Amino acid sequence: MAAPPLFQGHNDIHGDEAVVKVLEGVRVLDFGRYIAGPYCGALLADFGAEVIRIERREGSEDRWMIPIMPGEKTTEREGAMFFQMNRNKKGMTLDPMKPEGRAIARRLIETADVVIANLPPETLKSMGLDYETISAINPRVVLTTASAFGHGGPYSNRVGFDGVAQAMSGAVYMSGAPGQPTRAAVPWVDFSTAMLAAYGTLAALMARQQTGRGQQVEGALLATALTVGVTTLSEQAALGIDRVPTGNRGQTAAPSDLFQCTDGWIIVLVNGNPLFRRWAKLMGEDHWLADPRFATDELRGDNGAAVSERTALWCKDKTVAEALSLLEQARVPASPVYKPQQTLDDPHVQAMGFLQGVDYPGLPKPALVAATPVKLSDTPGVIEHRAPLLGEHPAQILVQLVYGAGESAACGPAGAVSRAATARLARTMAIVHGTMRKVNSGCAVVCPDISSMTA
Repeated sequence: MAAPPLFQGHNDIHGDEAVVKVLEGVRVLDFGRYIAGPYCGALLADFGAEVIRIERREGSEDRWMIPIMPGEKTTEREGAMFFQMNRNKKGMTLDPMKPEGRAIARRLIETADVVIANLPPETLKSMGLDYETISAINPRVVLTTASAFGHGGPYSNRVGFDGVAQAMSGAVYMSGAPGQPTRAAVPWVDFSTAMLAAYGTLAALMARQQTGRGQQVEGALLATALTVGVTTLSEQAALGIDRVPTGNRGQTAAPSDLFQCTDGWIIVLVNGNPLFRRWAKLMGEDHWLADPRFATDELRGDNGAAVSERTALWCKDKTVAEALSLLEQARVPASPVYKPQQTLDDPHVQAMGFLQGVDYPGLPKPALVAATPVKLSDTPGVIEHRAPLLGEHPAQILVQLVYGAGESAACGPAGAVSRAATARLARTMAIVHGTMRKVNSGCAVVCPDISSMTA
């Protein structure tokens, strides 16, 4: 029988409004790193899954990336990435490479519905987190993995980050200018892989309702990048046209480019004949509509330099606000090109709640994290809890999930555990933290979570 959930419905951020949690009762062990695994877990947690982030004893690398905690640059401090990827999760540290740690991981897997691990196949096997191993422990478990290249090809055991997949997909080449490839500054491959992994995990859980069995869900950064860029690849395979990059100017329609105004930049995007007619009317020049070079999106893309030149001329003596106002009146898609602070200050971004503040011990002000990026009218995802401190919840997790009510004699209204169970928990906590704590008379105070537990 599964142990009771660690979350008790407390809502720190969303207020007292009752929200139906569609994934309540689903337990997830998140052995992930960086973005693709942990953000998959975060999305599941937003919809009510009980997600336990399991880190290395010294903290996973992604805990310290893009630090925003106060402190000197010479010290490791929690960063923006960790806050985003690990909201709504409980946290503990564990080394499954050690026999004692692997025994604890086994007990955790016995209670889990999903295990997340974005690691190469060989690393998964060495940690005992490959599907063959965990399905033998728990046949109903779903293993969700995400690696750089996927399993089964010559690159399967290579390591890689978001930028590697961007580069190999052709996107970096096509995003730049001739002689200067340019990668995107944001990790779109990682985030997209995480979302696809969450999608696959939900499909596997639905399949389990029919079959009673778990399965492996496998995502790959390169597969994601190829999917997003498939239209360019499909065109190349069919026609062999060998496109070359044109900077910010699109190649399949026009205008599709960035344009400078007197006080900043805007982007203008026109696809389809109806929008092109609106653009020509805004320019006050109907001759564009009669010119055979601009009769279709394909032809306008081929001759996009001329269309961009005309749009740039129209923009150059206007402010951003003036240009956008006229484009909106004409119903031509356009927007300002923002600096990060301008994004934060945008009234629509603020009104929609796309970003939310989350308190964290030691932060002088709440950390901004992106809210659940898809809204459900009746059962929305919500952010209830901040990301965990390093090793914050091991006692709570181990008492409830590893030792359970029967083994720990869970023990009366005061929540005390038996002397023997407390001693066992102390030994286990020593494994988790990598250091023995003092044990007196069979009772131990192993961390604040269980400081009140006595025989």
